[in-house]
Amino acid sequence: MNFFKEFRKQEFLVLLYRIFLAYFFYQIARFLFWYFNRDLIKVDSLSDYFSLSFHGIAFDTTAILYVNALFILLSIIPVIINTKKNYQKFLFLLYFITNGIAYAMNFGDMVYFRFSQMRLTSAALQVAQHENNIFKVFTSSIVQNPFVLIGFVLFMTLWVFLYKKVKITEHRPVKLVPYFIWSVVLLCVTTVLAVGGIRGDFKHSTRPINLVDANRFARLPSQGNMVLNSTFSFFRTLNTNNFNEVHFVDEKFITENIHPYKLYERKVENHPNIIIFIVESFGREYSGAFNRDKNIKDYVSYTPFIDSLANQSLIFPNTFANGRQSIHGMSSVLAGIPSLTDAFTSSPYSNQKIQSIVSVCNEMGYDTSFYHGAPNGSMGFLGFGNILGFKHYFGKTEYNNDNDFDGMWSIWDEPFLQYFAKNTGEKQPFMTTVFTASSHHPFKIPEKYNGKFKKGKNQMHEPIQYTDYAIKKYFETAKKQPWFKNTIFVFTGDHTNEVYYPEYEKMMNRFAVPLIFYSPNSEYHLKGVNPEFAQQIDIYPTLADLIGYNKKIRSWGRSLVSEKQEAPIIANSDGAVEQFIIGNYIYRFDGKEVLGVFEKTDLGLEKNLLNQLKNKPEVQKGMLSAKAWYQDYMDRVINRKLY
Repeated sequence: MNFFKEFRKQEFLVLLYRIFLAYFFYQIARFLFWYFNRDLIKVDSLSDYFSLSFHGIAFDTTAILYVNALFILLSIIPVIINTKKNYQKFLFLLYFITNGIAYAMNFGDMVYFRFSQMRLTSAALQVAQHENNIFKVFTSSIVQNPFVLIGFVLFMTLWVFLYKKVKITEHRPVKLVPYFIWSVVLLCVTTVLAVGGIRGDFKHSTRPINLVDANRFARLPSQGNMVLNSTFSFFRTLNTNNFNEVHFVDEKFITENIHPYKLYERKVENHPNIIIFIVESFGREYSGAFNRDKNIKDYVSYTPFIDSLANQSLIFPNTFANGRQSIHGMSSVLAGIPSLTDAFTSSPYSNQKIQSIVSVCNEMGYDTSFYHGAPNGSMGFLGFGNILGFKHYFGKTEYNNDNDFDGMWSIWDEPFLQYFAKNTGEKQPFMTTVFTASSHHPFKIPEKYNGKFKKGKNQMHEPIQYTDYAIKKYFETAKKQPWFKNTIFVFTGDHTNEVYYPEYEKMMNRFAVPLIFYSPNSEYHLKGVNPEFAQQIDIYPTLADLIGYNKKIRSWGRSLVSEKQEAPIIANSDGAVEQFIIGNYIYRFDGKEVLGVFEKTDLGLEKNLLNQLKNKPEVQKGMLSAKAWYQDYMDRVINRKLY
């Protein structure tokens, strides 16, 4: 019996019970949240409700661990007095002060959600700091919705009652050595579990879950709010929201110079199928077709098939990514939404109605689908795909053959692209996107291909050759499909990866990706080399133009095949500062002021000409245009005008 006391079995079981209570009451809050907002969050059946609630446990885990981290630590840290009455009273106060505040967020959100249409986030702090009537608003809300306060008090009272039902018997350890050994073991195990719980997963292939991941389990974007809890959404967005409305110019300037809406009037009788390849880590550096005029000494290409395809395509050898991560690439390519200092997809504003090439194609009767060979939900693709409105999602689960799993990230590109080729096109016209995965850290290829590809100058060169080979094999299969002839293919990278040549070490070239438009149908006139600057967010309007969508679209990009003369504004961010290429210059902007002006050819951003050029009319207009673009972006994201 003493052995178990030194093992601290009772203390550990009581700790589990107390944490379990938090899970229990979070599910009660979830039910109440849904019940009072059931007209806004449609749930069709009991099974749907339980499915959403079940998947919400992962988000509850993160929230509960955030709130109870100190309580858990103080409960298991070996200080000998853990079981004493006064120490347990202290833990009681700590537990209910922290959990009470966090739980109150969920009750307040039962009302607040009706106005915000999204879960509570740290953006609420920014709203509050600009208001001087917050107390009035709060008291008025309580008066109008007394159930919030009454329900909170009742359930907190029940929580306290249940907490006190299970008590720890006071015990002073006699054998200190086993006491401390077991305590250290318990502390280490708890730490590992807590880290995994806060991240939302123990898998290497996933980043910590955020708000957009809730949509992985929702049929409708609004249901993602039910999967979430307000504590999670608040903590996950702390110190990550750099989205603020700004006012630099009037709307007339934006309309005349930023052109946030585009209209193309191409007449298309037989709507083409669309296949978009977003190739993992596909930097422009790796492909010879995009470096013919770069004058790079001893240049070597690692994409022989892509090079041959480029010879039959319309290519843009001066294309830039609009983000830094895979999920940024998805929002840029498909929805024309770049990522600035903070990514839109992990922002408090990601869960809203968004016009995109997906919504456009859905409107035109296309069958839309998304393919990614990683575990479903990896990288946030499933959640964001649901927001965009893809009708079908095909991931590792649907592939259903773990023998082709690379052991780290996903199904190897070659077999997955074969699956993609054969599984596509049951209904036409269709629009589908595949996100490859093998050209990525840890830079491996299937064992059967060891020695087939040249090692190259860095680790990326071998796996990018494997992906190029996988795409070649894909085309061998795709050409046999009945839909191939009337299909437009797009190839680009999500972001760059390892670089070797100094040309691609330059700041702006850290965003250098390829862009290819190919079709075996000559009617689309997709041939040639266009040296104009282009970007990922141009893909969406270009495709909308090519398929004959003759309505206005919201887009900061432009159609690259339109006869209209549209001046591009290239936009991205290094994670700290926004970057714009406008006219003959590159502008660096911190959200308030332009910090630098560089010649368009100075891709390394080596010579800041701000002081010399700030009075030049072209530069003055360029600086104002950068601010206007930023203003419009913030306005549309924050005020939910992305449709």
